[in-house]
Amino acid sequence: MLPDAIQLIIVTPVRELLRETVVEVQLPGADGYLGVLPGAAPLITELGIGELTFHSKAGGAASDPIAIIRGFAEVLPDRVTVLAETAELASEIDVARAEAALKRAQDRIASHAPELDWDRVAVALQRALIRIQVARKHRGVPVGAA
Repeated sequence: MLPDAIQLIIVTPVRELLRETVVEVQLPGADGYLGVLPGAAPLITELGIGELTFHSKAGGAASDPIAIIRGFAEVLPDRVTVLAETAELASEIDVARAEAALKRAQDRIASHAPELDWDRVAVALQRALIRIQVARKHRGVPVGAA
């Protein structure tokens, strides 16, 4: 018999962010989003930069989004464990700080400096964008709004 829920555990190098019983998880995989339901086939996958969402078993309501910055996830039939470089609840994100980081990344790209580390600035840009998107979604602000 398949389980009716999944234990979702999200940890970073500095803390355990979340431990909750859920009925669905969407993860930002390195090559696209993955949906996980109870009874899923086991796998280990690399995570990219994106938004993690889930539906709680208690009430089945959609969760507040979580910004995930790279890492790995282990999916088992009854558990999903996320080991993220960085994971932030939408309510914890400082939008002004994320917008300042976005501006710095954009300025670096616009500088066309020959010594520019393109990989590093691309990650900084993606990180700032996903943090802003997740925070605005949580606060009910349209993503394109300033």
